This record gives sequence, C-alpha cells and structure tokens, in this order.
Amino acid sequence: MKILSEDAKLVCKHINGVVDVRPTQELVTVAGRRVLVDSNPERRPIRGCPNMGPAIKPCQLTLAVSAGYSEWVRIEGQRVCLDTITGITDGTPPGLVEYVVQNPGQTLVSEGGKQS
Repeated sequence: MKILSEDAKLVCKHINGVVDVRPTQELVTVAGRRVLVDSNPERRPIRGCPNMGPAIKPCQLTLAVSAGYSEWVRIEGQRVCLDTITGITDGTPPGLVEYVVQNPGQTLVSEGGKQS
C-alpha cells in the first residue's frame, strides 16, 4: 500500500469529482512533497462532480474516512493516509457515494504492514 503525498488524487465515485486535499504536517516528505495524515482527506471540498439533476445533489464535500489510515506508520502521533483511503461524500444518494484514491501522488514509499 502506497503512502499518500500532497499530490494524491482522490475522487468521488462519479469519477470527475476531485477532492481538494491539504496536508497539515511539514515534518515528513516523499520526493519533497508532504505526506498526508489523519483527517487530511476529511471535510474537504470536491470540485467537478457530474452528478446533477432535479433532486440530485452533486458531491461537494468529503465526510469521515471509513478505511485507509495506517495502523503501523504515524507522524507525530497521526496515522498516515494510504492508497486504500475511502469514505462517504455529501452527494446523493445520501450515505452511499464514496470517495477513493485514484493516484497516491508518489510511487517510492509503501507501508509494509501485515501481509495476509
């Protein structure tokens, strides 16, 4: 599993909706780009979601991450984000539209973690 950098591309499941991620830590970088940690993908705006129509709300905001934080790697006590990050958006149908990682933003660093 790749660790996410600030160049990661997260999208809503409608594909064109891009999450505006912002790193909050400055201590650890990969190739000069900051690593994302706990809550960086949460409560972030989404641009370009094509899911529109009468009584249909496009994805405009990410909600809580449901999976994808590292259980092994932390930066100043905060779990790093992995390329398995997923969560729900505020789009319709409510509680069903997920956001996912399309590109981790770097290909150099992976979390070894427990192999299954």
